Parts: sequence; structure tokens; C-alpha cells
Amino acid sequence: MITTVKTLLTNCLHLAKDKKAWLALVAGLFLTLCYAPFEIWPLTFACLALAIYSTHTHNSGQQYGKLASKRAAKYGFIFGLGWFGAGISWVHVSIATFGGMPLVASVLLMVLLCAYLAIYPALAFMFATRFASGPSSYGLLLLSGFAVTEYLRGVVLTGFPWLSFGYTQTDSPLNFLAPLIGEFGLTLVCIAIAFALYRLIIAKDFKLTIATAAIIAVISGMGVVSRNNQYSETTISALLVQGNIKQSLRFEPSEFWTTMSKYQDMTRPHWDADLIVWPEAAIPEIEALADSFLAGLDSAASFNNTALITGIVDYQLDTKTIFNTLIVLGNKEHSDEHGHYQYLGKNRYQKHQLLPIGEFVPFEDILRPIAPLFDLPMSSFTRGDQVQNNLRANGLNILPAICYEIAFADLVRGNYHNDSDILFTVSNDAWFGASHGPHQHMQIARMRALELQRPLIRVTNNGISGVYDPITQIQVRMPQFKADTLKVNIKLIQGDSIYSQYGNLPVWLFIFSITIAALIVKFKYKDNHR
Repeated sequence: MITTVKTLLTNCLHLAKDKKAWLALVAGLFLTLCYAPFEIWPLTFACLALAIYSTHTHNSGQQYGKLASKRAAKYGFIFGLGWFGAGISWVHVSIATFGGMPLVASVLLMVLLCAYLAIYPALAFMFATRFASGPSSYGLLLLSGFAVTEYLRGVVLTGFPWLSFGYTQTDSPLNFLAPLIGEFGLTLVCIAIAFALYRLIIAKDFKLTIATAAIIAVISGMGVVSRNNQYSETTISALLVQGNIKQSLRFEPSEFWTTMSKYQDMTRPHWDADLIVWPEAAIPEIEALADSFLAGLDSAASFNNTALITGIVDYQLDTKTIFNTLIVLGNKEHSDEHGHYQYLGKNRYQKHQLLPIGEFVPFEDILRPIAPLFDLPMSSFTRGDQVQNNLRANGLNILPAICYEIAFADLVRGNYHNDSDILFTVSNDAWFGASHGPHQHMQIARMRALELQRPLIRVTNNGISGVYDPITQIQVRMPQFKADTLKVNIKLIQGDSIYSQYGNLPVWLFIFSITIAALIVKFKYKDNHR
């Protein structure tokens, strides 16, 4: 035991003196400034170039191979700790506030989460270093490695695709590539630019810089030629209602009627809007018990020739299943004269991508007794279908995503149709207080709008609620932490983006091609040095 402690302390002391380790950590920490609300997007390339430098070179001069790959993995892991430690620090706000755990335990839980996520960049750097034979093949394999690991990060253990590099470019000049190659493609563009920057500084490699610029120019040209999105002749008025209900009161039965009445009162002066939207679980009462309230809203919306979409919890008594749901009240088609709300009607959306711990608890028999964090209210939801119909509301086709789902590009695109009019997402970010989490969440939603080229409506309990036009890139939003309404005119958009039609397929074909090319170079290098 004493020997183990001594070894651990020795390793920690050695690491503290390791300049490369500090560079990797700083690169990861500063990457947080590239995302919302800071949005210093040029810093992305500097941080990634610094990460490449810290993982790619060392004093021995041996840059590739098995031994070098272990060092690359170590520094890649440290980079990942900084990247996620600062980037998703907002998660600790919810754990500390609502988790009911001692500070030491909650910090340890965050460290474990960040350490798990840091494995993915470590693997990407390790893979590229292990199989590369020179700078060119290293750059290609680095793209391949991050493509695979970022994909895996989005699917393993239900996935956590937050903070992908592409989101840093949501407001950069490169964002016009989003309708062509999506956020996934932009992530790889960030890595390519960073590697070119690294080679330019370290080896004065102008050829790689020119080649990278040329490839981006070709992609850009393809995007300009294939651009097929433009405004339609239709403009609608939408009303967003942000109730700002305290998180501690949201699921208190004694507060249900107060919350429902508040949303109703805030809506009453604005029934003239074409579309009215309330946040996730704005109606806290389970749907089966809120029939009279819903019938009244349905009639009011129909009388005013509008439609209202709201979040609600649907606990189905017969099957004991519970769904995080969006329902439509009032007019479904323009021709409807009266509402026809029916419990379990088809015009609804049930959340598919559930939030671990918050909406379902893996190994719940073991974890739920440990701490209140694992036994939160409404943490036993059932998954809805992965592919569902768009919501119909006052003649509009509404593409929905509830909260965490908006970060899953393939899921959102999987429910897109060429007649989808609006990308609509609801959330409740009150869990995360005044942290940068809600700002990142809105940034992710805007990236989905850029990819699909559809106007975005995002309404939440306490912010950030707003509307975003992907063509003009103008965002109109309400202030956080205030009960408020926002009425805004929205121009509808027609045409399909390349990304909406093909998703990440073109990017994966490119990755497959460069991986084969890099491996061929490696094998030829081996043959020439036998």
C-alpha cells in the first residue's frame, strides 16, 4: 500500500513538472472560450494546434509508432480533461443544487464524467500517432481518428455529443459550410485548419496550408453551386411564452394549477398569433388528469384560429409508462374550425433521446438508493420512437426536438422532411442556473437550424428562448430568468440543403478515402525502409 502511494505521488510530481502536460491542459481549458457565450471562434484553431503540438512531438525525436502513441494518448487525455472539465462545468451546478450529495462526492462524480469523455480525444491522438509514417499521413489519420471517436462519443452509453469542435463555428465565416457538411464536417475542418497551422508554425509547411485552403475552397464552391434554400412567400407570427417557474416548484402538486394558470394568463392577450408555443412540461399535471384544462385551451386556440404546442408529461395508467411529450391544441390544418384534442391522439411527439440520470437511471436498483441525484422527480421516462411524424399545427409542419435531443444531429435530421416548415425545440435549463450551459444549448440548436436551413423556435422555462433565421443569421431572444413573452414574425424557408438530404454520408466517404490513402503511404514507407 505504501509503495503504491509513493508511486502515485512520484507520478503526480513528474506530471506537474511536465511542460507538455500543462500545454495540453491549457489548450483544453481555453477551448471553452470558443463556445457560447464567449464565442471567440478563432481561438479554436490555436487551442487544437497546441493540443497537436503537445501530443505529437517530444524530446526523443520519435514521433510515431507504439511508444509515441502511448505518450500521445496521455497528453490527449489531459487535453480532454481540460476540454470537458471547463466546458461542461455547468453539469456540476445541477449536481450540487439538486443532487443531494456531499461536495466531495459531487466533485468526484464530475471528475469521473470528464475522465470518461477525455478517453475519446486520447484514442484519436493515439490512433494517429500509432499508424502514421510521417506528417502527411499523421494529419489524415488525425482526421480519421477524431471522426470515429467523435461518432462514438455520440452513441456509446446513449451518447454525449456536447462540445464538438464544429459548434465553435456557429457564428464564424465558416458556418456557411453547415448546410453542406453539417457540424460533424465542420469539426473535421477545425482539426484540418489546426493541423495546417501547427505545421506552418513548426515546420514552415506552406504546402499543407495551401492544400487545406484549397480543399475548403472547393467545398465552399460546391456549397454555393448547390445552394437550394430561399424564403417562401409565407410569413407567420409566433408567440413564445417563458414562464420562469422555479425548478424547486415545477413538480410540486400544490403548484400545478398556479403554473398552468400563469401560462394561460400570459398567453391570453396574444391569441392572434399564428402559432403559440410553451416550453417542455409547461403543463406539470400528467396529461390524463389535465383533460378539462386542455379542452379549454383547445377551444380557445380553435376559436382564435391558431394552434398551441405545449410540453406535458404523459403517464399512461394502463401500461405504467411515462413519456416526455409535446401535444398540439387548437387548429391542426388551416381549414379546421374547431379543436379536436383527444388524449393519446396521433398529433403528438414523444421524446426519444432521454437524459441519463435526469430522465432514466441505468442500473436503477443499485443507484437510486445511493443519493437523491439518482432519484430525481420524473426520472423514469420511456423512450418514444426514433422516427416520428412532424407535428401539424395550423397548417404548419413542425419538426420537434425536446431538450437534450437537439444535440443529436442524426436524430433531428431523421425526422426532417422536405415539407418541414419550422425546427422547434423546447427545454428546461433551470437545472443549470446562470452557468454557460443554456448558452451552449442555444448554440447547438442554432447549428441544427443552419444544417437543415429551417427557422428555429426555441422556448424554455427560464431561457434561453428565442427565434433564429439561418439565412440572415439573425437571432431574437428573451432575457433569461424573467417571465416574458416574445411575439415575432418568421419567414418560412423552402428547398433542401445538401446536409438534410445526405447527412454525414459525404463526410464519411471522404474519411474512408483518406484513411485508405494514409495506410497505403504507411505500407509503402515500410517497404522502402526494409
